[in-house]
Amino acid sequence: MIRITREADYGILLMTGLAQTEGQPRSAAALAQQRRLPLPMVSKILKTLTRSGLLNSQRGAQGGYSLARPAIEISAADIIRALEGPLAITECSADAHDGCARQEHCEVSGHWPRINQAIYAALQSISLMEMSRPDPSHPVQFHPAPRAVATINAANRSA
Repeated sequence: MIRITREADYGILLMTGLAQTEGQPRSAAALAQQRRLPLPMVSKILKTLTRSGLLNSQRGAQGGYSLARPAIEISAADIIRALEGPLAITECSADAHDGCARQEHCEVSGHWPRINQAIYAALQSISLMEMSRPDPSHPVQFHPAPRAVATINAANRSA
């Protein structure tokens, strides 16, 4: 099973809450209460998202956290990357991969980067604005890669 961390899951929940506030700053305590999440974890996540440039932080009575960019310009991939680091489905598909002891005997290692890129592209294509709507306007649909379609079509013609 491919899973994101609890921190990334909560980060997306918090970011969708902020996207729904129409630019009004929200305190960590208010967001924790609204999303029913533990305040220490919410504070940690909000600080990380602020350091990554996805949130702005304002001190004072009218302060709190707000989105640094419009929700349409922030993707699910941006949030996950800020909280988990570079997206990689396997160690050998990570950008900072230093090599694998099994690589010379692995027939699939060359495919993982392509799979990793497909997952990244899917996450990059979903905006925070879309995620902050309770009912998605259109479900995510995955289509075969153009090369796979060409291979399938060629196989069908020769059959």
